[in-house]
Amino acid sequence: MFDHDHPKSSRVLRRKSLIKRRAPGTDRREQLIAANVDTAFVVTSCNQDFNVARLERYIALAFEAQITPVILLTKSDLTSDHQHYIDAARAISPDVAVVALDARGDAPRSKLADWCKPGATVAFLGSSGVGKSTLTNALLGTETIETQSIREDDAKGRHTTTRRQLFATQDGCLVLDTPGMRELQLTDAASGIQDVFSDINNLSTQCRFNDCKHETEPGCAVLQAMENNEIDAARLGRWRKLVAEDAFNSATLSERRAKDKAFGKMVREITKQISKRR
Repeated sequence: MFDHDHPKSSRVLRRKSLIKRRAPGTDRREQLIAANVDTAFVVTSCNQDFNVARLERYIALAFEAQITPVILLTKSDLTSDHQHYIDAARAISPDVAVVALDARGDAPRSKLADWCKPGATVAFLGSSGVGKSTLTNALLGTETIETQSIREDDAKGRHTTTRRQLFATQDGCLVLDTPGMRELQLTDAASGIQDVFSDINNLSTQCRFNDCKHETEPGCAVLQAMENNEIDAARLGRWRKLVAEDAFNSATLSERRAKDKAFGKMVREITKQISKRR
C-alpha cells in the first residue's frame, strides 16, 4: 500500500498465494512464477504434448500454494479420441476439474466463466504451443497477444510469449499469461504432492510401519494395493520421484538461503565497522 506523502511508511501486503519452482540451472535458486492467483489453468493439448507426469507437477504446485487448479485440454477438436485424454487427466486427482475445449472462439468465455469472475485472478500455465495466449486472447475478446502454430513433426510449440503479462478483461477478471516452462522442478511442495497423490497418502496410514517407504517392507498397504491393481505401478513410481526431488531441492535451497543470510549479515557488519571508522 503505497503512501504517497510518506513513502517510507508504505506497507508491503502479504501474498495470498505463491507459485514457485527451483530455477533451471545449477545455482540452487528459486524462481517465483505468480502470486495472488485464485485459479491456475494448467493447459495441455490433446496431442504429443499431453504428459501425466508434467500435469501432476503443475497440480502439486497449485495445491501447495492453495490455488484452485483446473486442467484445460485444448485442441480436442483435432482428435477423434479426446475422451482418452479426458479420462487420463481426471485420474490425476478427484479434486481437479477437467475441461476440454477449443481455445479459439467463444468456448473459453463460456466454459471458464465459473472461475473468471469479476475480481478474480487466473493464470494460464503449461508448455509452449498449448494455447495459453490464444485462451487469453479469447477471454479478452481481442488479438492482443501474438500466437504461433506448433511444429507439425513433434507437436512442440514455439516460444511466442517470452515474459509474464497481466491483462484485465472487460468483466473485471485479471488474466496472467506465462511463457512455456520446459523444466519444472518442485521445491517446498511436500503437502501439494500429498494432495495430488492422496490415494497413496491415505493408504500409507495403513502400513505396518510408520516410516514405511513402500519399497520392500512387510505389511505395506501401498504395495498390497499395487498388487491388487488398486493403484498403478507407474503412478507410484512418479510419486516416489517427486517426493525425492522435492526433498532434495528443498534441502539445497534451504542451504542456499542460510548462506545468503549469513553473507548478508557479514556485509552489514563490515559496513557498520567502516561507518564507525569514518
